[in-house]
Amino acid sequence: MMSVMAAVMEGPLADLNRWNTEGCSIARAMDLIGTRSAMLILREAYYGTRRFDGFARRVGITDAAAANQLRKLTAAGLLKKRPYQEEGKRTRHEYVLTAMGRDLLPAVVALWQWGDTYLQPGPPPLLRVDAETGEPVTVDLRTTDGKPVDLEHLTVRVNEDYLRARKRPEK
Repeated sequence: MMSVMAAVMEGPLADLNRWNTEGCSIARAMDLIGTRSAMLILREAYYGTRRFDGFARRVGITDAAAANQLRKLTAAGLLKKRPYQEEGKRTRHEYVLTAMGRDLLPAVVALWQWGDTYLQPGPPPLLRVDAETGEPVTVDLRTTDGKPVDLEHLTVRVNEDYLRARKRPEK
């Protein structure tokens, strides 16, 4: 019999049928950025695109779709609008990454890395390298002291701070 590679679910989480995924951070993140156009707008922001027409053109979506996604990502705090004005024209806004948007970069790079590995028919079209050294940039799971962690060595446990916060009365 082949063993199943999975994370170690600890304590009350060990019986998957006895708990629910209410409040799941993955579900919340996907609700926010789980569309193709949202991810590609973020990709473009990481590449340096700032203006509305650049997002719509480079992502290949309609102006309405670009406006909707930019509004959603701005309202969520991943992007912020900054005014600019070209000489002789009205004031417009460009979109820049916030700290929250920048902090999503490892997740986007992990998706990019996965796509390079499993979905490209040959060498990937783009490489990720450190600007100073030219060394390849990758994303992987590591402990805070740098030790690599494989799926079967990942333990998931209940966060006691979360439980305590849920028990506090609302103000």
